[in-house]
Amino acid sequence: MAPSGRTKVVGVIGDPVGHSLSPALHNAAFAAAGLDWVYVAFPVAPGGGGEAVRAVRTLGLGGLSVTTPHKDAAAGAVDRLTPVAAALGAVNTVVPAGDELVGDSTDGAGLLDALAEDPGLGVAGLACVVLGTGGAARAVAQALGGAGAAAVGVVGRDPGAAARCAALAGPAGTAEAAGADRLAGVARVVREADLVVEATGAGMRALVPFGLGRSSFRPGQVVVDLAYEPPVTPLLAAAAAGGATARNGLRMLLHQAARQWSAWTGQPAPLAAMAAAAGLEVRAHPGAPGCR
Repeated sequence: MAPSGRTKVVGVIGDPVGHSLSPALHNAAFAAAGLDWVYVAFPVAPGGGGEAVRAVRTLGLGGLSVTTPHKDAAAGAVDRLTPVAAALGAVNTVVPAGDELVGDSTDGAGLLDALAEDPGLGVAGLACVVLGTGGAARAVAQALGGAGAAAVGVVGRDPGAAARCAALAGPAGTAEAAGADRLAGVARVVREADLVVEATGAGMRALVPFGLGRSSFRPGQVVVDLAYEPPVTPLLAAAAAGGATARNGLRMLLHQAARQWSAWTGQPAPLAAMAAAAGLEVRAHPGAPGCR
């Protein structure tokens, strides 16, 4: 249906945001559900995230997705944080609730939903490594620790940030400094892991983080780059060349978006329509509540 004066507007803020597939996913879901809602992308320059979040109330928006570089600022601009978002200090979802704006994070749960699509890949008991210390990395570390990973090593150039991120994984978390004199140690830690999650955003800039190459990976590993554009990042190409199973972040995007959609609308997300909009096959599983 064509937008009108009664159409509820939601959207995503970020920089860059023109590449985002989120509008396609969410608008396909609104159409499938017969809702008079529309989802658009709002380019917001660094430093403007808090102001954009506060505008949700002023403009009467139905909600917001929040992506780089605004997740931390969004956490400070909402009225209330869910326990997950409060622990992370980062928000990827803003939900209007009466007079309040509630900040949540669906990133970690979205990754677990995506991994759960593979019945042979259970996080419990795995040795995991998270590359990066930003909002997405913190969500991943928290989710992996909560899902029972045996170890969650966090690699970051700032030792303090790496330690804080690792602490979110609980007793399983450890920090690995990634200074120029420590890259050999980083490569060793990565090679020994069962699951490696790249969350620095380097792939979107056609870069490989921490000097990792083909020899840093091995058969039997699963390597996930949270970037989905380009579909094969330099890190994923190196991982595949080393014999690892390489996956981009498109299925995580799908599942975290489904959780956002349900939070805004109060309805089960039409996962099949969202997957089709992303060019994906449906691999629904019981671990993704609120989807149909």
